[in-house]
Amino acid sequence: MIAAQAVLETRMLLRNGEQLLLTVVIPTLLLALFSSVDIVDTGAGRAVDFLTPGVLALAVMSTAFTGQAIATGFERRYGVLKRLASSPLPRWGLMTAKTASVLVTEVLQVILLTVVAFALGWSPQGAGTFTGVVAVLLLLILGTAAFSGLGLLMAGTLKAEATLAAANLVFLLLLVGGGVIVPLGKFPSGVQDVLGLLPISALSDGLRDVLRHGAGMPWGDLGILGAWAVVGLAAAGRFFHWE
Repeated sequence: MIAAQAVLETRMLLRNGEQLLLTVVIPTLLLALFSSVDIVDTGAGRAVDFLTPGVLALAVMSTAFTGQAIATGFERRYGVLKRLASSPLPRWGLMTAKTASVLVTEVLQVILLTVVAFALGWSPQGAGTFTGVVAVLLLLILGTAAFSGLGLLMAGTLKAEATLAAANLVFLLLLVGGGVIVPLGKFPSGVQDVLGLLPISALSDGLRDVLRHGAGMPWGDLGILGAWAVVGLAAAGRFFHWE
């Protein structure tokens, strides 16, 4: 049942033009624009080397959190989830299927963004080692789980219109303050400490440490993402309403 629902969710996601704009077009345009035009000071080195890990993190957030929250919120409003509630599919099974569909979409996103980044001259440092590959995979998986839980929590507790507004607002705020485009070092020290605990900051910093600096396993960032994943998914499982 979970596999069948995951396939259905993936098909619906890939057929939604607005979702594709949010999850594919916007991250790709941001990567190409800010890598080609000197708009933001990204520090020493080439801009594409700084931006690519952050845009990969943004792609995960746009799919697992923003897009999923909005889509699920309107499914709840129009009674789709109410019908699913009467099926043998349990609540946790629906969340698992939605998360699986998000992972499939993210694979396509990562492939596209990687191709674009290489075309812009990106040269990842830690992607060629076994530890680097494992670290990137763990970061992406935990980041997906964290954002998916938070997105489902929002969609399952707020009205559809409120979810639409809140999800887009959070997307814009974290785009600026999550270390995606603007380095966290540009913010005051006290603000940096708070922003560093956000899932988007942990994901972008972890990916940047591995792919830009060739660092080892980013245990601190993985711990932050793991904590958000546990809290988000547990809260979504507890408070999610079908209607």
